[in-house]
Amino acid sequence: MTDLVIRALTQSDASLFDSLQDDGLVGRAAFGHRYATVADGGEYRPEWSWIALRDDTVVAKAAWWSGPDDTEPVLLNWFDFAEGEDEAGAELLRRSPLHAEYELILPANWREVPAVRAAAEARIAAATAAGMKPLVERFRYLWTPDCGLPERPGRLTFRPEPDDAVILDVLRRVHSVTLDAHARRAIEGPGGLEAAAQEELDFFNWCPSPRAWWQLAYTPDGEVAGIHVPARNPSGPCIGFIGVVPEARGHGYGYDLLVECTHFLAAEGAEFIAGATDQGNVPMAAAFARAGHPVTQERINLV
Repeated sequence: MTDLVIRALTQSDASLFDSLQDDGLVGRAAFGHRYATVADGGEYRPEWSWIALRDDTVVAKAAWWSGPDDTEPVLLNWFDFAEGEDEAGAELLRRSPLHAEYELILPANWREVPAVRAAAEARIAAATAAGMKPLVERFRYLWTPDCGLPERPGRLTFRPEPDDAVILDVLRRVHSVTLDAHARRAIEGPGGLEAAAQEELDFFNWCPSPRAWWQLAYTPDGEVAGIHVPARNPSGPCIGFIGVVPEARGHGYGYDLLVECTHFLAAEGAEFIAGATDQGNVPMAAAFARAGHPVTQERINLV
Protein backbone atom coordinates (compact mmCIF):
# COMPACT_ATOMS: atom_id res chain seq x y z
CA MET A 1 0.00 0.00 0.00
CA THR A 2 1.29 3.45 -0.89
CA ASP A 3 2.89 5.39 1.96
CA LEU A 4 0.89 8.17 3.57
CA VAL A 5 1.71 11.83 3.20
CA ILE A 6 0.52 13.66 6.33
CA ARG A 7 0.57 17.43 6.47
CA ALA A 8 -1.28 20.58 7.43
CA LEU A 9 -3.40 22.45 4.94
CA THR A 10 -2.69 25.94 3.68
CA GLN A 11 -5.23 28.59 2.83
CA SER A 12 -4.66 27.94 -0.87
CA ASP A 13 -5.52 24.23 -0.68
CA ALA A 14 -8.05 24.22 2.19
CA SER A 15 -10.66 22.84 -0.21
CA LEU A 16 -8.89 19.48 0.06
CA PHE A 17 -10.55 19.01 3.45
CA ASP A 18 -13.94 18.57 1.77
CA SER A 19 -12.57 16.27 -0.92
CA LEU A 20 -13.03 13.46 1.61
CA GLN A 21 -16.78 13.19 2.05
CA ASP A 22 -18.01 12.84 5.64
CA ASP A 23 -20.42 9.98 6.23
CA GLY A 24 -22.93 12.40 7.77
CA LEU A 25 -23.64 10.04 10.67
CA VAL A 26 -21.54 11.52 13.48
CA GLY A 27 -19.36 14.55 14.10
CA ARG A 28 -20.02 18.16 13.18
CA ALA A 29 -21.07 17.33 9.61
CA ALA A 30 -23.95 15.25 10.97
CA PHE A 31 -25.45 18.43 12.45
CA GLY A 32 -25.18 20.65 9.40
CA HIS A 33 -21.82 22.26 10.11
CA ARG A 34 -19.45 22.87 7.24
CA TYR A 35 -15.71 23.12 7.24
CA ALA A 36 -14.41 26.62 6.43
CA THR A 37 -11.28 28.50 7.37
CA VAL A 38 -11.37 31.73 9.34
CA ALA A 39 -10.38 33.62 6.19
CA ASP A 40 -13.47 32.19 4.47
CA GLY A 41 -15.80 33.09 7.34
CA GLY A 42 -15.50 29.78 9.21
CA GLU A 43 -14.00 28.59 12.48
CA TYR A 44 -10.92 26.66 11.44
CA ARG A 45 -7.31 27.60 10.77
CA PRO A 46 -5.60 25.80 7.88
CA GLU A 47 -2.43 25.25 9.91
CA TRP A 48 -4.54 23.40 12.50
CA SER A 49 -6.30 21.33 9.82
CA TRP A 50 -4.41 18.19 8.84
CA ILE A 51 -4.89 15.60 6.10
CA ALA A 52 -3.47 12.19 5.22
CA LEU A 53 -3.02 11.58 1.49
CA ARG A 54 -2.49 8.32 -0.34
CA ASP A 55 -1.72 8.66 -4.05
CA ASP A 56 -2.73 12.34 -3.79
CA THR A 57 -6.17 11.35 -2.46
CA VAL A 58 -7.28 12.48 1.01
CA VAL A 59 -8.02 9.38 3.08
CA ALA A 60 -8.15 10.94 6.57
CA LYS A 61 -8.62 14.42 7.99
CA ALA A 62 -8.68 16.19 11.32
CA ALA A 63 -9.40 19.79 12.31
CA TRP A 64 -8.63 21.34 15.67
CA TRP A 65 -10.86 24.17 16.89
CA SER A 66 -10.19 27.21 19.05
CA GLY A 67 -11.60 30.57 19.97
CA PRO A 68 -10.58 33.55 17.85
CA ASP A 69 -7.85 34.71 20.25
CA ASP A 70 -6.41 31.34 21.26
CA THR A 71 -2.79 30.53 20.48
CA GLU A 72 -3.31 26.76 20.85
CA PRO A 73 -6.17 24.47 19.85
CA VAL A 74 -8.92 23.94 22.41
CA LEU A 75 -10.56 20.85 20.90
CA LEU A 76 -10.22 18.31 18.14
CA ASN A 77 -13.82 18.24 16.95
CA TRP A 78 -13.60 17.14 13.29
CA PHE A 79 -12.05 13.74 12.57
CA ASP A 80 -12.89 11.43 9.70
CA PHE A 81 -11.33 8.84 7.44
CA ALA A 82 -12.31 6.88 4.35
CA GLU A 83 -13.73 3.36 4.58
CA GLY A 84 -10.95 0.94 5.39
CA GLU A 85 -8.55 3.75 6.32
CA ASP A 86 -8.92 3.48 10.10
CA GLU A 87 -5.16 3.12 10.54
CA ALA A 88 -4.55 6.19 8.37
CA GLY A 89 -6.82 8.14 10.73
CA ALA A 90 -4.89 6.88 13.75
CA GLU A 91 -1.56 7.67 12.08
CA LEU A 92 -2.74 11.19 11.28
CA LEU A 93 -3.43 11.81 14.97
CA ARG A 94 -0.12 10.25 15.99
CA ARG A 95 1.98 12.33 13.62
CA SER A 96 0.23 15.67 13.98
CA PRO A 97 2.04 17.96 16.44
CA LEU A 98 -1.30 19.26 17.72
CA HIS A 99 -2.70 17.93 20.98
CA ALA A 100 -6.11 18.71 22.42
CA GLU A 101 -9.09 16.84 23.78
CA TYR A 102 -11.16 15.04 21.15
CA GLU A 103 -14.87 15.78 21.36
CA LEU A 104 -16.91 13.33 19.30
CA ILE A 105 -20.35 14.80 18.57
CA LEU A 106 -23.16 12.26 18.35
CA PRO A 107 -26.93 12.13 17.92
CA ALA A 108 -28.96 11.46 21.03
CA ASN A 109 -29.42 7.72 21.65
CA TRP A 110 -26.71 7.01 19.08
CA ARG A 111 -26.18 3.44 20.23
CA GLU A 112 -29.67 2.51 19.06
CA VAL A 113 -28.88 3.07 15.34
CA PRO A 114 -26.43 0.42 14.08
CA ALA A 115 -24.83 2.55 11.35
CA VAL A 116 -24.34 5.50 13.69
CA ARG A 117 -22.96 3.28 16.43
CA ALA A 118 -20.50 1.69 14.00
CA ALA A 119 -19.31 5.10 12.77
CA ALA A 120 -18.83 6.33 16.34
CA GLU A 121 -17.01 3.21 17.47
CA ALA A 122 -14.67 3.36 14.46
CA ARG A 123 -13.60 6.89 15.37
CA ILE A 124 -13.19 6.00 19.03
CA ALA A 125 -11.06 2.99 18.07
CA ALA A 126 -8.85 5.08 15.77
CA ALA A 127 -8.36 7.76 18.43
CA THR A 128 -7.60 5.08 21.01
CA ALA A 129 -5.05 3.49 18.67
CA ALA A 130 -3.40 6.90 18.44
CA GLY A 131 -2.95 6.98 22.21
CA MET A 132 -6.10 8.71 23.44
CA LYS A 133 -8.52 7.30 25.98
CA PRO A 134 -12.20 8.00 26.69
CA LEU A 135 -12.75 10.37 29.62
CA VAL A 136 -16.49 10.90 29.79
CA GLU A 137 -19.79 10.75 27.93
CA ARG A 138 -21.94 13.87 28.15
CA PHE A 139 -25.45 15.07 27.32
CA ARG A 140 -25.73 18.26 25.31
CA TYR A 141 -28.90 20.34 25.69
CA LEU A 142 -30.43 23.14 23.66
CA TRP A 143 -33.12 25.33 25.20
CA THR A 144 -35.18 27.59 22.92
CA PRO A 145 -38.06 29.93 23.79
CA ASP A 146 -40.49 27.28 22.52
CA CYS A 147 -39.44 25.17 25.51
CA GLY A 148 -40.91 27.78 27.84
CA LEU A 149 -39.31 29.37 30.90
CA PRO A 150 -39.44 27.25 34.05
CA GLU A 151 -40.92 28.97 37.09
CA ARG A 152 -38.37 30.29 39.56
CA PRO A 153 -38.56 28.32 42.84
CA GLY A 154 -37.82 31.49 44.81
CA ARG A 155 -35.75 29.73 47.46
CA LEU A 156 -32.44 31.48 46.78
CA THR A 157 -31.28 35.02 46.20
CA PHE A 158 -28.66 35.84 43.58
CA ARG A 159 -25.99 38.53 43.56
CA PRO A 160 -23.01 39.33 41.32
CA GLU A 161 -19.64 38.73 42.95
CA PRO A 162 -16.84 40.98 41.63
CA ASP A 163 -14.00 39.43 43.67
CA ASP A 164 -12.24 36.58 41.86
CA ALA A 165 -10.81 35.33 45.16
CA VAL A 166 -14.34 34.76 46.46
CA ILE A 167 -15.32 33.00 43.21
CA LEU A 168 -12.25 30.75 43.45
CA ASP A 169 -13.10 29.83 47.03
CA VAL A 170 -16.62 28.79 46.02
CA LEU A 171 -15.25 26.79 43.09
CA ARG A 172 -12.85 24.98 45.41
CA ARG A 173 -15.75 24.09 47.69
CA VAL A 174 -17.88 22.90 44.76
CA HIS A 175 -15.10 20.71 43.37
CA SER A 176 -14.04 19.31 46.75
CA VAL A 177 -16.80 16.73 46.17
CA THR A 178 -17.67 16.51 42.49
CA LEU A 179 -19.14 14.17 39.88
CA ASP A 180 -17.59 16.14 37.00
CA ALA A 181 -15.01 14.05 35.13
CA HIS A 182 -12.96 17.01 33.89
CA ALA A 183 -12.72 18.47 37.38
CA ARG A 184 -11.78 15.09 38.85
CA ARG A 185 -9.06 14.68 36.23
CA ALA A 186 -7.66 18.10 37.13
CA ILE A 187 -7.78 17.26 40.84
CA GLU A 188 -5.86 14.03 40.21
CA GLY A 189 -3.12 16.02 38.45
CA PRO A 190 -0.22 17.89 40.05
CA GLY A 191 -2.26 21.03 40.69
CA GLY A 192 -4.95 19.27 42.70
CA LEU A 193 -8.11 21.08 43.78
CA GLU A 194 -6.56 24.49 43.13
CA ALA A 195 -5.96 23.59 39.47
CA ALA A 196 -9.54 22.39 39.04
CA ALA A 197 -10.92 25.65 40.44
CA GLN A 198 -8.53 27.73 38.35
CA GLU A 199 -9.50 25.84 35.17
CA GLU A 200 -13.13 26.83 35.73
CA LEU A 201 -12.20 30.45 36.37
CA ASP A 202 -10.03 30.48 33.24
CA PHE A 203 -12.97 29.19 31.22
CA PHE A 204 -15.26 31.91 32.59
CA ASN A 205 -12.71 34.54 31.58
CA TRP A 206 -12.21 32.90 28.17
CA CYS A 207 -15.89 33.38 27.35
CA PRO A 208 -16.55 36.75 25.70
CA SER A 209 -19.60 37.43 27.90
CA PRO A 210 -19.46 40.10 30.65
CA ARG A 211 -17.74 39.38 33.95
CA ALA A 212 -20.68 41.00 35.73
CA TRP A 213 -22.92 38.06 34.76
CA TRP A 214 -21.33 35.68 37.30
CA GLN A 215 -23.59 35.26 40.32
CA LEU A 216 -23.46 33.58 43.70
CA ALA A 217 -26.61 32.12 45.22
CA TYR A 218 -27.54 32.56 48.89
CA THR A 219 -29.94 30.74 51.19
CA PRO A 220 -32.46 32.73 53.28
CA ASP A 221 -30.02 32.70 56.21
CA GLY A 222 -27.33 34.35 54.07
CA GLU A 223 -25.11 31.32 53.48
CA VAL A 224 -23.59 30.68 50.05
CA ALA A 225 -25.46 27.87 48.31
CA GLY A 226 -23.61 27.87 45.00
CA ILE A 227 -22.74 29.66 41.80
CA HIS A 228 -24.20 30.00 38.33
CA VAL A 229 -22.45 31.53 35.34
CA PRO A 230 -24.60 32.59 32.39
CA ALA A 231 -22.23 32.91 29.47
CA ARG A 232 -21.67 33.31 25.77
CA ASN A 233 -18.99 31.15 24.20
CA PRO A 234 -17.86 31.68 20.57
CA SER A 235 -20.91 29.69 19.42
CA GLY A 236 -23.51 31.60 21.43
CA PRO A 237 -25.36 31.68 24.78
CA CYS A 238 -24.68 28.80 27.15
CA ILE A 239 -25.00 27.57 30.70
CA GLY A 240 -21.39 28.28 31.62
CA PHE A 241 -21.37 26.67 35.04
CA ILE A 242 -23.70 25.40 37.75
CA GLY A 243 -22.27 24.40 41.12
CA VAL A 244 -23.64 23.78 44.61
CA VAL A 245 -21.31 23.82 47.62
CA PRO A 246 -21.25 20.48 49.51
CA GLU A 247 -22.93 21.76 52.68
CA ALA A 248 -25.93 23.01 50.66
CA ARG A 249 -26.53 19.78 48.75
CA GLY A 250 -29.53 17.56 49.21
CA HIS A 251 -32.06 20.36 48.61
CA GLY A 252 -32.16 20.32 44.81
CA TYR A 253 -30.52 23.73 44.53
CA GLY A 254 -28.85 22.75 41.26
CA TYR A 255 -32.30 23.11 39.69
CA ASP A 256 -32.77 26.58 41.19
CA LEU A 257 -29.40 27.69 39.81
CA LEU A 258 -30.16 26.31 36.36
CA VAL A 259 -33.56 28.01 36.29
CA GLU A 260 -32.03 31.35 37.26
CA CYS A 261 -29.30 30.94 34.64
CA THR A 262 -31.94 30.21 31.99
CA HIS A 263 -34.03 33.25 32.98
CA PHE A 264 -30.93 35.46 32.98
CA LEU A 265 -29.89 34.52 29.45
CA ALA A 266 -33.45 34.69 28.15
CA ALA A 267 -33.71 38.23 29.54
CA GLU A 268 -30.52 39.03 27.63
CA GLY A 269 -32.32 38.06 24.43
CA ALA A 270 -30.94 34.56 23.93
CA GLU A 271 -32.72 32.74 21.11
CA PHE A 272 -31.15 29.49 22.26
CA ILE A 273 -29.15 28.33 25.27
CA ALA A 274 -26.70 25.45 25.06
CA GLY A 275 -25.88 23.34 28.08
CA ALA A 276 -24.10 20.11 28.93
CA THR A 277 -23.45 17.74 31.79
CA ASP A 278 -21.75 14.40 32.33
CA GLN A 279 -24.09 11.47 31.90
CA GLY A 280 -22.90 10.21 35.26
CA ASN A 281 -24.00 13.42 36.96
CA VAL A 282 -27.51 12.15 37.51
CA PRO A 283 -28.72 15.06 39.72
CA MET A 284 -27.68 17.68 37.14
CA ALA A 285 -29.15 15.69 34.25
CA ALA A 286 -32.40 15.48 36.17
CA ALA A 287 -32.33 19.26 36.74
CA PHE A 288 -31.91 19.91 33.01
CA ALA A 289 -34.84 17.60 32.23
CA ARG A 290 -37.06 19.21 34.87
CA ALA A 291 -36.17 22.71 33.63
CA GLY A 292 -37.26 21.83 30.10
CA HIS A 293 -33.84 21.65 28.42
CA PRO A 294 -34.07 18.83 25.84
CA VAL A 295 -31.12 16.57 25.00
CA THR A 296 -30.17 17.27 21.38
CA GLN A 297 -26.79 15.53 21.21
CA GLU A 298 -24.49 13.23 23.12
CA ARG A 299 -20.76 13.75 23.21
CA ILE A 300 -17.78 11.58 24.05
CA ASN A 301 -14.60 13.27 25.23
CA LEU A 302 -11.25 11.52 24.78
CA VAL A 303 -7.94 12.80 26.15
